Amino acid sequence: MRINLKSKEEMAYIREAGAIAAACHRQIEQWVRPGATTLEIDERVEEFLRQAGAYPEQKGHKGFPFATCASVNHQICHGFPKPEPLKAGDIVKIDLVVNKNGWLADRGWTYAAGTPCKEAARLMEHTQAALFAGIQQARVGQTIGDIGYILESAAQKGGYGVVKMLVGHGIGQQLHEPPDIPSFGTPGKGRRLKEGMVITIEPVFTLGPTGAVLWEEDGWTISAADGTLGVQYEHTIGITKGGPLILTE
Repeated sequence: MRINLKSKEEMAYIREAGAIAAACHRQIEQWVRPGATTLEIDERVEEFLRQAGAYPEQKGHKGFPFATCASVNHQICHGFPKPEPLKAGDIVKIDLVVNKNGWLADRGWTYAAGTPCKEAARLMEHTQAALFAGIQQARVGQTIGDIGYILESAAQKGGYGVVKMLVGHGIGQQLHEPPDIPSFGTPGKGRRLKEGMVITIEPVFTLGPTGAVLWEEDGWTISAADGTLGVQYEHTIGITKGGPLILTE
């Protein structure tokens, strides 16, 4: 499929949306705590974006009813915000897409309500480090396989599972544009990265080694099939001559 390369001006528009996403996540970090609810956080996010002159792109996308995806513990992604209070040690994934003047930026992050257990803290630290290692591969002339290989290798080194069905993607004026950016791959394989591409990189690792998942009854929430913890970290990245440009920080 044809990839829509972005001009410097268009990438700047995405970066404007990304700055709002980053600011919102800084607030979310404060809001995630024992006793808070993900439904309350979702409402706060929608109001935060409204005040910034932006819109939560997920809301209404293919019928999704919320401003954020909020997934707790064994829930991997696409979870519905809920009214049940978070408990101390819960692991919360919040994923949001900001629409600012028709340009989109996507960022997902994992938070702990209170102090996480040691194995959860290690999984979070390891997956976040994998994200930034993958970002370093997002350079002109590198391949999608180069990114995926780094992410998959990081998971294997930690003894974690890779959720292979969930992939990064191109983004711009549409939420999902080509190409797909898997969290697994072979060095030198796949499409080569070009200046002007804007992609998301989003490793999703599970504490269990298989990375197998299942859908819950709501038709959206994806959970670890073995019931273990899952985490996700995601940035939107611009491919430039000067190297990878994180557009959501």
